[in-house]
Amino acid sequence: MVLIDITKGKCDNRKEETGEEAKSIPYKIITEKCATVPWLCGDCRPGCPNKAIGTAHTIDPSRCTECVGAYKAPHCAEICPASACVPDPEHRETKKQLLAKWRKLHPGGNPAPGTY
Repeated sequence: MVLIDITKGKCDNRKEETGEEAKSIPYKIITEKCATVPWLCGDCRPGCPNKAIGTAHTIDPSRCTECVGAYKAPHCAEICPASACVPDPEHRETKKQLLAKWRKLHPGGNPAPGTY
């Protein structure tokens, strides 16, 4: 089960529990929702610790770690005023894979405690 509360712009799909290692889903931006508040567009971009959010309302799944290593929950989903940052079911990864990706993006860095 994936826990999502889109009504409040909060989403933590890292709580998915299965008999196997849980797989997380990197995020994507629903352009139609983002475009409904154009004067606020871009609020998510500066807070992305991996520079995964592009200027064309896209999230690069090769850079998205769901904020594993930086925040306790996906930061873009928390701050998006339009609830446009949502899980992308086409890209599933385990926490272990997300942390490995974070380490590759931040060589020599230490992940923030409680973020993985």
